[in-house]
Amino acid sequence: MANRSEGRVALVTGGARGIGAATAERLAEDGAAIAIGDLDGAGAEATAADIAARYRVKAIGLKANVAVAAEVEAMVEEIALRLGSLDILINNAGITRDNLIYKMTDEDWDSVAAVHLKGAFLCARAAQREMVKRGWGRIVNLSSVSALGNRGQTNYSTVKAGLQGMARTLAIELGRYGITANAVAPGFIDTEMTRATALRLGRDPEEWKEEMAQQIPVRRAGVPRDIANVIAFLCSDDASFVSGQVIYVAGGPRG
Repeated sequence: MANRSEGRVALVTGGARGIGAATAERLAEDGAAIAIGDLDGAGAEATAADIAARYRVKAIGLKANVAVAAEVEAMVEEIALRLGSLDILINNAGITRDNLIYKMTDEDWDSVAAVHLKGAFLCARAAQREMVKRGWGRIVNLSSVSALGNRGQTNYSTVKAGLQGMARTLAIELGRYGITANAVAPGFIDTEMTRATALRLGRDPEEWKEEMAQQIPVRRAGVPRDIANVIAFLCSDDASFVSGQVIYVAGGPRG
């Protein structure tokens, strides 16, 4: 539905590439102005410039570490100043530091928890202030099927489950202000990150993708657009009665 997000301003963290970039593009298609926050400032600016040119919407790229409160606050202030509001928050920024528990270091744990959990908390805390002012808002946390448990991902599985609990709690607290909060949990999605994982395992990325696809009921790997389409729905007025939910987008039943 074209222009269903016209007049809205969306922040996508970790939006320089992958699922984040696809989500930013999808929301731009719906008419939203876009802010991309990423540790890769140049990448954020390049993706924003491409979106602005292709979709004829305002789009800006900002360098920010979501795990640092001062940087998050400054980012949200700049978005409100330059784009006029902040109506939609997509907590997509994330990293992986996979290892079996006996090999996992304190740093492996702390860095993943800082980006995913603290980052989403800081962004939600800052963004909701802008949303409450206007009596409308959408928050979507990117979870994962790994929230159900995954070998070698004690840190990642834990934070992805935590993001589901965060979304449910935000839905309870913020619903009275016209703000919904949900989580989307992707299954296997063909991205740079999953291809890097294949290489780390000594596998050919294409062969690994095909193997994974055979375990998925719809018999294909997901693509970033599959996730972006669901997020776009949750960010629309069509989803005003959907809040506190976890939607698995995995080509088959999960959860």
